[in-house]
Amino acid sequence: MEASAAGLSRIGLAGLAVMGQNLALNIADKGFPISVYNRTTSKVDETVQRAKQEGDLPLTGHYSPRDFVLSIQRPRSLVILVKAGSPVDQTISALSEFMDSGDTIIDGGNEWYENTERRMRQVQDKGILYLGMGVSGGEEGARNGPSLMPGGSYQAYLNIEEIVKKVAAQVEDGPCVTYIGEGGSGNFVKMVHNGIEYGDMQLISEAYDVLKNVGGLSNSELADIFDEWNRGELESFLVEITANIFKVKDEHGDGELVDKILDKTGMKGTGKWTVQQAAELSVAAPTIAASLDCRYLSGLKEEREAAAAVLKEAGMAEAARPSVDKKRLIDDVRQALYASKICSYAQGMNLLRAKSVEQNWNLNFGELARIWKGGCIIRAVFLDRIKKAYQRNPQLASLIVDPDFAKEMVQRQAAWRRVVGLAIQAGISTPGMCASLSYFDTYRRARLPANLVQAQRDLFGAHTYERIDRPGAFHTEWTKLARQSKAGIGALS
Repeated sequence: MEASAAGLSRIGLAGLAVMGQNLALNIADKGFPISVYNRTTSKVDETVQRAKQEGDLPLTGHYSPRDFVLSIQRPRSLVILVKAGSPVDQTISALSEFMDSGDTIIDGGNEWYENTERRMRQVQDKGILYLGMGVSGGEEGARNGPSLMPGGSYQAYLNIEEIVKKVAAQVEDGPCVTYIGEGGSGNFVKMVHNGIEYGDMQLISEAYDVLKNVGGLSNSELADIFDEWNRGELESFLVEITANIFKVKDEHGDGELVDKILDKTGMKGTGKWTVQQAAELSVAAPTIAASLDCRYLSGLKEEREAAAAVLKEAGMAEAARPSVDKKRLIDDVRQALYASKICSYAQGMNLLRAKSVEQNWNLNFGELARIWKGGCIIRAVFLDRIKKAYQRNPQLASLIVDPDFAKEMVQRQAAWRRVVGLAIQAGISTPGMCASLSYFDTYRRARLPANLVQAQRDLFGAHTYERIDRPGAFHTEWTKLARQSKAGIGALS
């Protein structure tokens, strides 16, 4: 460590918005001297100030790309946390001017994986190594231990392994970081993580909708239920924060704040990318797609209000609330949420597998489930079960056919169907739960009505079909034969 004796930092971080500041402080907190840089100098001052307040942490601020880069010991590792897209390219060109062969750039943003692969090739000429590293956990995770998904140069990973292993969230089976694989695999895995997160949030919002509008539960009852669920099989970050949301009073009026929030959802794009990739790879991801569609529909607030008025005018009455046993409904919704969630994670994992095969990434799904157990937004107790399922069978076709999960799906399906049925009866949309249930029901059927679709395709486009009783491709003159048989029937009568 002679280099640090010369007052050089162990690592650098450029881009000091919320995530960047918190990650820099986390690194310093773990005992690694860090240099920070931001184009807006006030952010540098702010971070230096926080480092002083939060325990005189070993963090130094720099005001030019040159000073920043030269303050780090070689081989240098520089994390950049700026907005995805052209800001990343601008930051790379500003910093790489002063970097040497063997130095590393780590992009910690939510970047499209092909952009990462393009940048890897660009900096290769200078001998600079590159990692695209997914970072999950929001500001809280960044400061106290995120889930980290680094992909790209393995040598670059080795250069920062000691740091990331200390900085990441810690769970009983190790730190929530692992080398993901080559190329843009780290970004891709983070993107699918976010797609699963979309599905999770949608399913929780549907559980809330059913409990509130079919079961008539108050916010304080909902808070208690989610607290209780967070002590069982549904224990997770999202269930925990949901319980807390119901407890917050509105400071500007009566009741709880949650009821005053406008029902329009924002999004950054990773959910859309996930659904687009699923379509590109011919992988069914209906739960994730339904959650994306719901965000689009939520954005049409004015249209929805107008539609409600028009349909009321046309005679659409409010569906009568079915009479339900509250206790039974709560338990049914818990089971429906769990079963739906398994389908959502199964879809995400199958998408990762398809991409891994396409790109030769050799992703380790058990290890991905393990690093998602802490720090990240989808962290949940049942990820440990997913990890074990892939350890039992790395070639597992789907989580649904893992013997343990299969048993759970079968045990919960009656409750699941009751919840979806009740919601439909009450006119409450549960697109995520319905998509998960349809996915389950389609996947478990040995024979589907796709035979009719194949017959239709062959009739109008001569696309041919296969048969179940003999090999080969067949084409039939359907219309001609149908006319003949009709004529034959006519002649017989």
